[in-house]
Amino acid sequence: MKTYGKDTLTIKDIIDTAEKPAFLTLSPSVREQILKSENAAKTIASASKVVYGINTGFGPLCDTKISKAETEKLQHNLLVSHAVGVGDPIEKDLSKIMMIAKIHALSKGFSGISLALIERLILMLGKDIIPVVPSQGSVGASGDLAPLSHLVLPLIGLGKVWENGKVTDAAPVFEKHKIPPLKLGPKEGLGLINGTQFILAHAIKGIWRWSYLLDLADLIAAMSLEAYQGSVSPFRKELHDIRPYEGSIKVAQRMRKFLENSENLKAHENCDRVQDPYSIRCVPQVHGASRNAFYHLLQLTETELNSVTDNPIVLNDREAVSGGNFHGQPLALPLDYASLAVSELGNISDRRSYLLLEGKYGLPRLLTQNSGLDSGFMIPQYTSAALVSENKSLCFPASADSIPTSLGQEDHVSMGSISGRKFNRILDNLENILAIELMLATQGLEFRRPKKCSKIIEKNREILRSKVPKLSQDRLIGNDIHTISEMIRNRAFDVSPSLQ
Repeated sequence: MKTYGKDTLTIKDIIDTAEKPAFLTLSPSVREQILKSENAAKTIASASKVVYGINTGFGPLCDTKISKAETEKLQHNLLVSHAVGVGDPIEKDLSKIMMIAKIHALSKGFSGISLALIERLILMLGKDIIPVVPSQGSVGASGDLAPLSHLVLPLIGLGKVWENGKVTDAAPVFEKHKIPPLKLGPKEGLGLINGTQFILAHAIKGIWRWSYLLDLADLIAAMSLEAYQGSVSPFRKELHDIRPYEGSIKVAQRMRKFLENSENLKAHENCDRVQDPYSIRCVPQVHGASRNAFYHLLQLTETELNSVTDNPIVLNDREAVSGGNFHGQPLALPLDYASLAVSELGNISDRRSYLLLEGKYGLPRLLTQNSGLDSGFMIPQYTSAALVSENKSLCFPASADSIPTSLGQEDHVSMGSISGRKFNRILDNLENILAIELMLATQGLEFRRPKKCSKIIEKNREILRSKVPKLSQDRLIGNDIHTISEMIRNRAFDVSPSLQ
């Protein structure tokens, strides 16, 4: 069992905790550090020295001194005034990831947050009382202020939560569970809503999805190559050792294993084709470049996950330092880069789908024996092309923009929240693009019978055929796309060949 605040957490730790909240706990040493930080914030609040966010207003009101008697009201008002998000709510699992990441950051003991408040967040997580968070309203700089305000409003008896898949007021849900609202102490409101957990949650969920889609894209590319009867020579180890990018080497190795001992490709060894189009020949270079972007985002996201990102940072009972750890730029830039890398996986997938429909090298046009009477797989490629084009339009980097806020006090912002949301929208589209290529590749493989492919490709062909029959004549293949996309979301396909 791992510990909030103390252990270095991974993306998988967060996903595991979202599924089983008891995976993470508070250790005695972490509790002690939290109490120490809480007492330090109280000591600072009682002193005459002006300290931002503890006994002052916020943002452009930082020069307004707040009395000790008004401290609680100050922190309460902060949550209420900043909960101004708009748009559809983010998915419940994203709100849950935000909570877990927030608990971990607060538990490091630099935020002046009470142990009771952190325990309340853990209790909510355990009882599946998950706050409803609007998707829009953060500029990703003073922390994700609006989303985080909505995330923590239920602590004071306000806001909305998910119950039985529906949005409902938090107050009656808390009453049902006999959980009273909390009163906020010095620094607690600011500590709760300062931070990058909205951006971070989108990065965590996106990375978790992307890791599987990267592997799946390799598998589907190998299946398309089998259907097209392409060459395996572009994946030779010697070729990639002399241009040793980590991603390219990994993809080439995976392609070799996916295509190992294929009867179908052995029958093609002595043909007169010189080389394949780039969408097949350059899979290691293109998929590999996307993997390199994945590795970079993974590294930075796990750094952010294990960081303290609110403000000010309470060092001891004499010092609270106001800095900029809440600024989302460290994730905004790589998220925008990652969006481009995900989009390119879809771009090259659509080109392979197109190749399979051309009617070359023994495959029938549109992968149907009755083209003319039947349209076969003509129109799914339209859908793929539309999604690819949409992804291209989503690739404009949100982090290239900055709009001053807070009367100029916050004069540079990251827009990382938009980066994270776009990243996941592009992943949504990629799932459908890959579903279409997988559908076409599987159909193409069956025109190569009686020759069989490698064992793992045959296994995945059978997995798909267990849900989606071969297309013999035109039918509602839109339903097939939905079915395959759902299989992808449920990780139904075996994307991990033995690499020993």
